[in-house]
Amino acid sequence: MRIAHVALLIMALPTVALSQTHDGSHGSTPSTYAGEETRLIKSLSEQDLEEIARGGGWGLARAAELNGVPGPTHLLELADQIGLSEQQRDDIEAIRAQMQADAITAGERFVAAEQALDAAFQNGAPGAEALERLVTEAGQARAALRLVHLNAHLLTLPLLTDAQVSQYAVLRGYSDDPCASVPDGHDPDMWRSHNGCN
Repeated sequence: MRIAHVALLIMALPTVALSQTHDGSHGSTPSTYAGEETRLIKSLSEQDLEEIARGGGWGLARAAELNGVPGPTHLLELADQIGLSEQQRDDIEAIRAQMQADAITAGERFVAAEQALDAAFQNGAPGAEALERLVTEAGQARAALRLVHLNAHLLTLPLLTDAQVSQYAVLRGYSDDPCASVPDGHDPDMWRSHNGCN
């Protein structure tokens, strides 16, 4: 009997909620998108546009960065702490400069594709074929931009020692410092040597 009563109560809840929010005056929750309707391109914030325009990473290289494949920009920021040689710095700077130039070009294409998609909805609902074309173009442009950033990480990795990669992960907060303490059962000198500790 009690279970049936609870079931009826649960079934009635949506009706009660609808009656309170039907006119939008009680319990309505603003969209998390509220305020974004004034954006130049609705899918991109001003900060997004600025970062893309300067060739910034925009979080597109996380698959590399968070899986132990450092990127050129942060490596150069941490060059002294990681112990990059002059040759490494020069080579990584060349990769970074090319990445930024390519990212600016690819970013312009991506922003233009997003702008075209946005404009299609501003001018009324696009047809199915037009929508598919616009979404495909925007997706391909974003993928090309992402590839620029991920490829720079791949080009950078062979220039580094294992110890430098490990130190990068520690400095970026992705792993604990293996040099801070030697685990029980390990020879301290061997442990420090294998982990590149000074």
